[in-house]
Amino acid sequence: MKKFMSILLAVMMLLALCACGNAQQDETQDTTQSSDETKALVYAVEAGSAGEAAALEAGYETVSVDTQAKALMEVAAGTSDAAIIDSLMAGAMVGEGTSYPDLVCTDEKLTEELYGVGCRKGSDLAAYINKVMADAYADGTMQSIAETYGVQEALVAQEAADEVETAADGDVAYIQDKGTLVVGITDFAPMDYKDENGEWIGFDADMAKLVAEKLGVAVEFIVIDWDNKVFELDGKGIDVVWNGMTLTDAVVAAMECTNAYCNNAQVVVTAK
Repeated sequence: MKKFMSILLAVMMLLALCACGNAQQDETQDTTQSSDETKALVYAVEAGSAGEAAALEAGYETVSVDTQAKALMEVAAGTSDAAIIDSLMAGAMVGEGTSYPDLVCTDEKLTEELYGVGCRKGSDLAAYINKVMADAYADGTMQSIAETYGVQEALVAQEAADEVETAADGDVAYIQDKGTLVVGITDFAPMDYKDENGEWIGFDADMAKLVAEKLGVAVEFIVIDWDNKVFELDGKGIDVVWNGMTLTDAVVAAMECTNAYCNNAQVVVTAK
């Protein structure tokens, strides 16, 4: 009887080990499948953006569109599984009480980055903008504008700047002579977007208006193909790129950039 019980116990232990092994194998298969499913997703990204660069670096399959707003539209329409956009835009456009209440921003951050303003290489306008931002930060104007659009937590402190010596043949003189500061943008809330009257507003738009006021000129906003922003600058179709532009190595090499003024990240947005 004891011998029979020993044999029975041994058989039961063997069966338990087999079941455990199968469970572990199934768990491994599930994990692998989940990883494969993530890579199989199609991500909508803005062409030429930091989000596109992050997606390509991660090996994601992408669909390129011309604005981050359209990337969100892709997800809302179900034609893309997810979008990769700036965290500041996600905060303004995604979730309850926003334009896209049925979308959600995941906890995944693909990058940590900084925004800056881009001018033509060698332009004295970048230093001029730095001075305006420094003064606006010191007197509270910059914080007030940031609070209007909910980006105050992302602001980067601006150090005091000396008066700028501009060149007679520089961009500042060129802009003052023609009487207009032409700003290249895309539709990108909360940085640049239209109000109910069709006027361009947003944190970047309002700061650009402040610079134009200091220059003594009018401001004009032109929607550009983000992938062609450097060509637009160099061809003098615009005077400045001011649209939540990430200070990547490529951007800094191609433009005369201002100091960083906002923190940002690339985040993943999906349907609920």
